[in-house]
Amino acid sequence: MKAVLYCPHIPLTTVVLTTWEIVLRDKPSCTRAYRTDTNETKEGNCTDKRITWASRPDETLTLQIDPVDITHDGYYGCQVVTPDGNFHHGYHLQVLVPPEVTLFQSKNRTVVCRAIAGKPAAQISWTPQRACETKQEYWDNGTVTVQSTCPWEEHHVPSVSCTVSHVTSNKSLSLELNQGPQTTTNLRILYSIPCIFIVLAIGGSIWLLKNGGCRKGKLKKTEANPSVEEDEMQPYASYTEKNNPLYDTANKVKMSRVLQSEVDGTGLNTL
Repeated sequence: MKAVLYCPHIPLTTVVLTTWEIVLRDKPSCTRAYRTDTNETKEGNCTDKRITWASRPDETLTLQIDPVDITHDGYYGCQVVTPDGNFHHGYHLQVLVPPEVTLFQSKNRTVVCRAIAGKPAAQISWTPQRACETKQEYWDNGTVTVQSTCPWEEHHVPSVSCTVSHVTSNKSLSLELNQGPQTTTNLRILYSIPCIFIVLAIGGSIWLLKNGGCRKGKLKKTEANPSVEEDEMQPYASYTEKNNPLYDTANKVKMSRVLQSEVDGTGLNTL
């Protein structure tokens, strides 16, 4: 990037002497001069080769800095001497540096937003809004690093964003928060509950199937026993029924013989 600095707009034909005075931060001042009548240029204590005349001094009195750097912050003054008087025009040059923005989460759901090496210092805001701890670190080159730290452990928000406001531009970054240790434990418990129910349901189903199978087996055995006893009793009953007539017949024969004997005996005695 190039910076161009202009002297007062005066016809060159009337210019006798033009002098640029340059005062940089933490450096001794230097001068660049051009004398019109002798067409001479002079430099006094100027070592930065990036600061030069924009073109030939007899064509334009403009000064340029190419490329411009943060070290070029300072005062630049142009003084023009003419027969009609002296004219002066000055610049306070400030080189702006956009910061590098980072956003990350540390332990315990603490989020850190940094605006690194910006010039001037940036401002940081949060969404959701909250008062956070902000620190600034100044560097030798004039830049400033701003860090804002926000703990979100006690705030149940899924994501946060930080906005870095700077004169060069604004930038926003968002971050999804990881769950804390306690929340993670609770989630593990919640996730394990359905598994426990599934295991219990499977175990209960197996137990019911086994219990139902045992009952069916018992019922089958109980139903089978009467048929067995009935089958076993039927031959015995039939045998008894078949043999009762013979038993009765034998008894009748025996009784008839006894009666006949008694009759015969009686008759003998009577006769």
